[in-house]
Amino acid sequence: MPLINKIRTAAQGDPHGDTVAPASLTRLRTALTVFFALDGFLFAGWVVRIPAIKSQTHSSASELGLALLGVSAGAVVTMVFTGRLCHRFGSHAVTVACGALLSLSIALPPLTHSTLALGLVLLVFGATYGGINVAMNSAAVDLVAALRRPVMPGFHAAFSLGGMLGAGLGGLVAGGLSPTVHLVGLTVIGLLVTATAGPVLLRHPAPAPARARGTAAPSGGTTGGTSDGTTGSVPGGMTGRTRKLVVLFGVIALCTAYGEGALAEWGALHLTQDLDAAPGVAAAGYSVFALAMTAGRLSGTTMLERLGQTRTLVAGGTVAACGMLVGALAPTAWLVLAGFAVTGLGLANIFPVAVARAGALAGPSGVAAASTLGYGGMLIGPPTIGFVTDWFSLPVALTTVAALAAAAALIGYAARNAA
Repeated sequence: MPLINKIRTAAQGDPHGDTVAPASLTRLRTALTVFFALDGFLFAGWVVRIPAIKSQTHSSASELGLALLGVSAGAVVTMVFTGRLCHRFGSHAVTVACGALLSLSIALPPLTHSTLALGLVLLVFGATYGGINVAMNSAAVDLVAALRRPVMPGFHAAFSLGGMLGAGLGGLVAGGLSPTVHLVGLTVIGLLVTATAGPVLLRHPAPAPARARGTAAPSGGTTGGTSDGTTGSVPGGMTGRTRKLVVLFGVIALCTAYGEGALAEWGALHLTQDLDAAPGVAAAGYSVFALAMTAGRLSGTTMLERLGQTRTLVAGGTVAACGMLVGALAPTAWLVLAGFAVTGLGLANIFPVAVARAGALAGPSGVAAASTLGYGGMLIGPPTIGFVTDWFSLPVALTTVAALAAAAALIGYAARNAA
């Protein structure tokens, strides 16, 4: 990782410091929020151009599903070792490096003209996407522990807001700009944002003292944590009960990531192919979903403080399941959009809570493990929905999102004593 080696020195702070200045925490929070927003902005810019690139590569639904598998496969493979990179180089340095690489890789998909070529470049795009997600979530977990408040949903709200803006921009330019011009433009924007926010992360070390203030309790609780279990100190590794809990939260993340990926990659196609919606309306499908997730995550901290983790997980999964049934089976585009919005509200805080809890239990290793399982949902989602679409129909395929959202609610309820 030459890029990481070049910037690791700047990212290292005083390892013997005992406190982190509030001003530094504020700057770190702002910079991390920018990177979460950039991640969502770039990803949404890609997904709203999927219909155009599908036509460009002459792919069938199942072929496109296999090509889209490249995004999730690349992400999962990278996530396996990104936790180790964060331990070695620091999560801030890895975040900045992956931000630059993600910005560069988004320009690759519109340069392809076959399903195989598309799948190969999506491996690269997915690898950078997976890397930045583990790195910035690891950095966020440290910051959440230092702030001693369950603010993780706020970071993911920035991701959703970035997704909404990226999808909205994509809808506006879909009729006038080619995918190549659009996505190359996003590369330029991404590099400029990384160059602006990156130095803040590199100048300020991660607030590691929060991790040293206590050790994980046998029950999975943490010294200094909140009642909902989203903050606290982090042990150095995973053994026994901690590993089982991390896996459990990873499965919850898997169920919800499946839904997020499905709506991102198949929502526009459902609106255009099944309901004859115009390209602008189809692009609005993901924008509505992202806007609803943003609203849900902006209120996530308050919800967690008032309801606690278990009720948040159960309510979210139940609402998402109901919303997705409407989104998949409604006969009009406007009802589908409403279903997407309800689904976004339901899914909003499930993934952030799951990843934050895993990070509180086991640091970057916990984030990496839960994220790997979580994005496994995106790994199995595209081909599953593609093949079910070929066998039955896309609306039927999308009902699997509702089934897994309901499963997340049930697992969250079953884990109420463990969490």
